[in-house]
Amino acid sequence: MASLPSLLNAVPVDRIRYNDHGLVPAIVQDHLDGTVLMMAWMNSEALRQTLATGETWFWSRSRQSLWHKGATSGHTQRVQTIRYDCDSDALLLTVEQRGEVACHTGERSCFHQIGDDRVLPPADTLSQVFAVVTQRRLQPDPNSYTCKLMEGGDNKILKKIGEEAAEVVMACKDDDPEAIAAEVADLFYHTLVALAYHQVDLKSVYRKLQDRRR
Repeated sequence: MASLPSLLNAVPVDRIRYNDHGLVPAIVQDHLDGTVLMMAWMNSEALRQTLATGETWFWSRSRQSLWHKGATSGHTQRVQTIRYDCDSDALLLTVEQRGEVACHTGERSCFHQIGDDRVLPPADTLSQVFAVVTQRRLQPDPNSYTCKLMEGGDNKILKKIGEEAAEVVMACKDDDPEAIAAEVADLFYHTLVALAYHQVDLKSVYRKLQDRRR
């Protein structure tokens, strides 16, 4: 595993404010869609191991030992960035979650419960809309506009994308901020339908954008 020299230089391990037990809370977030995957504890050695290996290590309070996330399950976390807050007493890690499972229960995120209900963890707005669109493909609803689009196949979906793109152009020509926002929202939605129809994950698009950003 590659080391993270740039992160090692950016994170002052010895200046992090650990609590009385020598620990600091570490929140782990998906680097593409912002989903909060889990929260665990790090001590200085866990942080050093994370920086040295490029994968997350934590401190188990119950076992009183270091643990390498995913070493047994294979669901490791490849670190992308590490930030610390204004008081230097909490960490935020963005990661590439291998296998899309962070929770020991098999869920993507440890934060998948509201009361007794299982719910999808919050992500960015596009990802949340895409999750609904994908669910419509898997569980069709005859009253759903999304399902009616998918029933029409590419002919109907692509026709709507063309129409919405033209409306974005016209709104921009009119220099109408409210209309531009509304038409771009419509274009985004219909593009998400096309992705779901062709079974292309939105995160694949995010990866392309990340690659181009770099």
